[in-house]
Amino acid sequence: MVDDNQDLFTTLYAQRLFFLVANDVKGVKFQSLGRTEARMMLENRLRTLRRSGQSQEYDQLQSVFQRTFQ
Repeated sequence: MVDDNQDLFTTLYAQRLFFLVANDVKGVKFQSLGRTEARMMLENRLRTLRRSGQSQEYDQLQSVFQRTFQ
C-alpha cells in the first residue's frame, strides 16, 4: 500500500515493471510506472510510516524495499 486506496505491484521476473492499482467508487484503475517513480512512492510511504510510528508495517516494507531496489 502506498496511499489510501492505492497499491503498488511488480512483476515477479526481474522486478522491472511496476503497476499502481487504485480503487475508488468508479472502479479499479491500473497505471504502469517506471522503476524510479515506484521507488520514490515507496520511499514516501516509508517516511509516512516512520513518522506515524507504525514500526511493524515499516519494517515489513523496508525489507521489501531493500530486496527490490538494492
